[in-house]
Amino acid sequence: VRTNVLGTDNTLKAAIDNKVRSAIVLSTDKAVNPINAMGISKALMEKVAIAQSRNLAPDETTICVTRYGNVMASRGSVIPLFVSQIKAGQPLTVTDPEMTRFMMSLEDATNLVLFALEKGNSGDTFVQKSPAASLGQLAGVLTDIFASDVPVQIIGTRHGEKKHEALLNREEMIRARDLGRYYQISSDTRDLNYELYFEKGEQKVSREEDYTSENTTQLSDDELKAMLLDLDYIKQELGA
Repeated sequence: VRTNVLGTDNTLKAAIDNKVRSAIVLSTDKAVNPINAMGISKALMEKVAIAQSRNLAPDETTICVTRYGNVMASRGSVIPLFVSQIKAGQPLTVTDPEMTRFMMSLEDATNLVLFALEKGNSGDTFVQKSPAASLGQLAGVLTDIFASDVPVQIIGTRHGEKKHEALLNREEMIRARDLGRYYQISSDTRDLNYELYFEKGEQKVSREEDYTSENTTQLSDDELKAMLLDLDYIKQELGA
């Protein structure tokens, strides 16, 4: 909370006071329909950023949010864990082989931020249309890359862990502007007219689905292998 909520609020206030042209707040898929403390704090961080943006004139700081899926081989992610287990000859500890995660490279994440800097209006949220893979598939492809026959050990879902992640909820999907590689979601500017909540509704919301790692494009084994082999981390580990 101190970092994601209070820290974000302090940083954005400093950016506004110092007339910074643009500020990009980096969020995560765990902020959508959050079920753990990190996801809830990231969701609050997004609300802080969008609330700050609503109080600014067009010539003041532009504040945007970007949401990432899984940045492949980032610190604390599952790919370095699997590689270390393979190299140690240990079983790959998989929580649920059918669990899916969005896959994006560090370059993808950087390009998303640069796109938001260039194209964003204050209060916008940007999401990359990212493909996904299952954890069982990821484990299998990594053992193939490293020519390993270590077994997979199913350990079960951990506390606060989703089977499938979401980058956009269905209310955001009906407001999303399709930009090809990205979705752009303008801030929700509805007022506190409670008639809209108690007496009226939106049929489009009822027909829409969240954008999740289950219903996005699913990578084939060959596509996932190509993405992994393109990572500097995997190249270094293969050469070690």
